[in-house]
Amino acid sequence: MRIFEDIKSIKGIGEKTAGYLNKLGVFSVEDLLNYYPRSYVKYEEPTAVSCDCCGMLKAYRLFVLDDFKWKKAGKLSIGTGYVSDGTNRIMLTFFNVPYYKGRLTKGATYIFRGKMISENGRYKMEQPQIYTDKEYNDLCVGLWPVYRLTKGLSNKVVSRSVERCAYENDYISLFKEYLPDDAIKRFGLCSRQDAVIGIHFPKDEDHLSSCRKRLSFDELITFLTMIRSFSQRSEAEKSSYVMIETALVPRVLEMLPFELTDDQKNALKDIFNDLTGEYVMNRLIQGDVGSGKTIIAFLAMLLCADNGFQAAMMAPTELLAVMHFNNLKKLIEQTGIGIGIALLTGQTSSSDRKIIYKGLSEGTISIIIGTQALFQDKVSYSKLALVITDEQHRFGVRQRQALSLKSDSPHILAMSATPIPRTLSIVLYRDMSLSVIKNKPSSRLPIKNCVVDTSYRKKAYEFIASEIKNGHQAYVICPLVERSEGLENVENVIDYTEKLKEAMDPDIRIEYIHGKMKDNVKNQIMENFANGNTDVLVSTTVIEVGIDVANATVILIENAERFGLAQLHQLRGRIGRGNAQSYSIFIDSSGNKKENRRLNILNSSNDGFKIAEEDLKIRGAGDVFGIRQSGYIPFDIADIYEDHEMIIEIGDYLDEVYSKDPEMNDPELAGIVEHTRDNMHKFIDFKTI
Repeated sequence: MRIFEDIKSIKGIGEKTAGYLNKLGVFSVEDLLNYYPRSYVKYEEPTAVSCDCCGMLKAYRLFVLDDFKWKKAGKLSIGTGYVSDGTNRIMLTFFNVPYYKGRLTKGATYIFRGKMISENGRYKMEQPQIYTDKEYNDLCVGLWPVYRLTKGLSNKVVSRSVERCAYENDYISLFKEYLPDDAIKRFGLCSRQDAVIGIHFPKDEDHLSSCRKRLSFDELITFLTMIRSFSQRSEAEKSSYVMIETALVPRVLEMLPFELTDDQKNALKDIFNDLTGEYVMNRLIQGDVGSGKTIIAFLAMLLCADNGFQAAMMAPTELLAVMHFNNLKKLIEQTGIGIGIALLTGQTSSSDRKIIYKGLSEGTISIIIGTQALFQDKVSYSKLALVITDEQHRFGVRQRQALSLKSDSPHILAMSATPIPRTLSIVLYRDMSLSVIKNKPSSRLPIKNCVVDTSYRKKAYEFIASEIKNGHQAYVICPLVERSEGLENVENVIDYTEKLKEAMDPDIRIEYIHGKMKDNVKNQIMENFANGNTDVLVSTTVIEVGIDVANATVILIENAERFGLAQLHQLRGRIGRGNAQSYSIFIDSSGNKKENRRLNILNSSNDGFKIAEEDLKIRGAGDVFGIRQSGYIPFDIADIYEDHEMIIEIGDYLDEVYSKDPEMNDPELAGIVEHTRDNMHKFIDFKTI
């Protein structure tokens, strides 16, 4: 029995189910046990219908007043009808659930669970879940896991597979304890085995919180131990690529249609001091969305090329890489200087690859922009002196590992738009020098924001239509790609696009995009939007990284309560990139006043760093029912905001450990070292979003 056995070794998982799980990145027993629920459901006793319950997820015992009516609207199958609790009349609407036709008949009584809304004194619900009394009573005990799914895979199948894996096959016993006893006591941690199974099937909220704390600790101590190992190896490293300042950059600065802000000038000065100094640069530019980090990176690449060296810039997605390539190529052409530049991604043809490989190895290509394709085995460089990682949500670890065989200690410049408070930056970025860009170009108007409930949706559509009429474009963000069992009240891109087409003028061009699409399809859709051939783009958070369409002036975010404030701020950063006034609309479907207060922070500020600080204060210990609300580092369960105190405490603990035993030779610490080595792949494998 091995932890990395194929999931088909688990009873009940055949080729078909394994194929669905593979789509989610689950291939082995370990993958399945580490495939944590995205949230949990706690089923409450049915309640009476009242305005006090509107906007909240509640259960009601209701009977059907008359047979439901069903009709087709495009690809949608829509069922409507009325139910009652004996006093109130409630209109229900269902989408694409033809199997309910035989159940929703006159006189039938069920438990309906969903979010009630009240419009003009009339009660309504969309897509509630339906249960018999017995089915619902069985659910009212404990917490139930809800997993991220793909089409064809049900939540029940995933839950049952995890249960068999843990209990019937006892794979849970393979998760051995690696922490010293003093660390377990110091941090108040439960056992590793209890955490692995308890995160899937918690007994109650306290048990869930305990399990989450332990698994978060495991990820964080692995990450921070790894950061220190890189830091120790790279301190005060002599540079093989010392540069001199040339006349090219001042010339380009004069050509720009704008003047750099003071923060940009300071960041550029930091970088040039590093590049012309005697030691290898390892610097992070941390700048708010839209603050102008990219132009600083471009100028650093130009200085590198003008010194006869090569510079590589890696973006996390092909969309962003193409955008950077086109912008920098245009800038180079304006200078009139012949600097060789190329684009290398997974979509680059084999014939073009050969030409690019040759140009890089011979040095005729001075600047290369791309994705992880830049660091594949077949790529060799002549004088790679500078490596830039854009939207550097992996905190400087991955690229150092990947570049170790590509060049002799090149300069490293990373860029991140994640607004992390200073206390966290000190720990997370301990292996890097830090330059912060806060101020945005003065030509950009502050974004106007509003937080509203679902009753505002119709007005929001009308506002979007008016902006489109004025020649602008809009984004609509949904949390899910497609409908997911147990999350019927959470908007998904595919169904929402159809509903939006029904609600808006047919002349308005609407497309959707999500991360499961093939790269060439995503690129075409984004190209259509960037060129103004699409008016409204419905998307998941796949567009949160670096997409720059100056003509987009509106972003509407559905189920905004499901996102952390930092991620909402990132999404908001997709607009406000031109000179026109821009607007963000956050739809809060929670009906929770506390949640609404949290979201209203976005109303009062466009400063990402301030928002992050406020998010920390309000979230505190966090919502144990929403494991993963913000994800800029590839953690499965830890959260840099929710777990900020733990991060600092682990940093202090490691300081003590390293001061006593710099080489970590103490047998008591061997488990930490081994665990870090075994789990480094989570942080150094290149993956696109």
